[in-house]
Amino acid sequence: MYSKTIIYKNEMNQKTMRFLDRYVKRVKGNPPGVCPIAVQLSFLQSARSQTCGKCVPCRDGLAQAEIMMRKIVDGKADMKTLKDLTELCHMIEDTADCAIGYEAARIVLESVELFKDEYLSHINEHRCQPEVGQKIPCVSYCPAHVDIPNYIALIGEHRYADAINCIRLDNPFPTACAFICEHPCEEKCRRDLLDSPINIRGLKKFAVDQIAADQVKVPECNVTTGKKVAVIGGGPSGLTAAYYLSLMGHKVVIFEKKEKLGGMLRYGIPNYRLPKDRLDQDINAILSTGNIEVRYNVSIPEDVSFEEIDKEYEAAYISIGAQKGRTVDVPGSKADGVYSAVEMLDSIGHGNIPDYTGKRVVVVGGGNVAMDASRSAIRCNADEVTVIYRRRQVDMTALPSEIQGAIEEGVELLTLNAPVGVEADDDNKVTGLIMQPQIVAAYKAGRPSVAAADEGVKVHPCDIVLMAVGQEIYSEPFADYDVNPRRKTFEILPTARLKTHEKYFAGGDCVFGPSTVIQAVGAGKVAAINIDEYLGYHHKILGSIDYPAPKENDRTHIGRVHLTDRSARERKKNFEPVENGMSYAEAMQECNKCLRCDHYGCGVVEGGRV
Repeated sequence: MYSKTIIYKNEMNQKTMRFLDRYVKRVKGNPPGVCPIAVQLSFLQSARSQTCGKCVPCRDGLAQAEIMMRKIVDGKADMKTLKDLTELCHMIEDTADCAIGYEAARIVLESVELFKDEYLSHINEHRCQPEVGQKIPCVSYCPAHVDIPNYIALIGEHRYADAINCIRLDNPFPTACAFICEHPCEEKCRRDLLDSPINIRGLKKFAVDQIAADQVKVPECNVTTGKKVAVIGGGPSGLTAAYYLSLMGHKVVIFEKKEKLGGMLRYGIPNYRLPKDRLDQDINAILSTGNIEVRYNVSIPEDVSFEEIDKEYEAAYISIGAQKGRTVDVPGSKADGVYSAVEMLDSIGHGNIPDYTGKRVVVVGGGNVAMDASRSAIRCNADEVTVIYRRRQVDMTALPSEIQGAIEEGVELLTLNAPVGVEADDDNKVTGLIMQPQIVAAYKAGRPSVAAADEGVKVHPCDIVLMAVGQEIYSEPFADYDVNPRRKTFEILPTARLKTHEKYFAGGDCVFGPSTVIQAVGAGKVAAINIDEYLGYHHKILGSIDYPAPKENDRTHIGRVHLTDRSARERKKNFEPVENGMSYAEAMQECNKCLRCDHYGCGVVEGGRV
């Protein structure tokens, strides 16, 4: 009898895990724009159908929760219904015997908190919020809203130049994003409902590998308007704004503080991830529009005052990025040998590669900058490189592929260790990093927090400490003018215009803090459109592309093509590109997996609401 009970419980646990796997899969595959409460109702129904019926909270509670949720979706509920629903789900979460009950209840409670406005709209207005409507998942999740289905189709037809121009309609950095984009578009790829998301970034890389971006003619500019726009900062956001403003017919002058364009693409991302000759292909194409003038080694407002900009330009776009590295303010942080990882990468970007021969290097942090710094230190001949991170490896914000690449190249990860000081010798030179071991604690903001472990501090011997704990916006020069930023970031209206000045706009990292390249591109595109409207126009980009007709869906289950890297023992010796591209056969296979959501399913619904 005892053994049968154990077998039954194991079967129930397996059943629970299978259900939760399907649950997560459906959440991940759900397209954006759908009413979140209707989606939640469908998941609640799935949970109720999986209950074993042995405990009352799960068996009866989920059924009652489903009835209440149905009332809310149908617009027949009041605030009491919502209150009763949350109280019931709290009870189920606390008393259900298995994950089918308490996890379903927890997710309902999370949805009430996350989509509170949507719940209130259903209760007070008896309908979804106005912005709820079917959208194409991959396009919606791309910050620049690139037409992904059509450029995949063009690649499938071997029309690589047209694919690049299709991307350029919304993103003038097809090459840079092919190498380093974090591809949020793949998060909601509906192909994941069948097997796995399409390798969208890999396909983009295949396209730009077939023909260089600066060999593909950009669209013609609109008729010259006679308007001049200043762009302060020549990073991805500023260059994006300049590109579209130029195509709209405006004269653009870029003020770049450094000797070359690119911002953090050039001075923050190592060459092994983004070759600078490939970055130059994108920049050359942007400048080829003809309406862009670049003034290098010019700082605003030190070299050119805001009064001069006010006098000479009808509008200005501030895109100064976040190129100043942060440090951890701990005892000994001023010792000789403690550097900012951002400054170290900037130095490498300028061609000044440090020599770490015989050195033990420690990198503090768990993001992509930490991985870039640690992998670069390996290439600078360091004897050993260790990444110190106060959380777990799974909590690192760096891309998993970057973490894996670092480990393959010999970087050691010391997780659950918080830096609390730097040890130095009598000459104030670094001899070690003092660490406080951590333990995993309660969840906060959706992930486990950490707390100091009940044990003493440890010292990790080292000669160099690279702090990779974030970036700051160098906005102090703007403080005395009425474009004064608040807390170092600039406050803008939904139109990207500054709250304090009518003709000034801002975007990119200097507005929302250090983020991804594609988000900076999206911000630059939005700013260009709004600046054009501010100047009294409503331009459209000239030129058109003859897109191929969508093919019939191929729903055969096919594995995802992953890009491979060069051998770790070879690639860690230099800064040459590490990533291999797709073969022709692999690219065509990935292209054929696209379900064409822009034509079939959610893409054909116009203005509908769930």
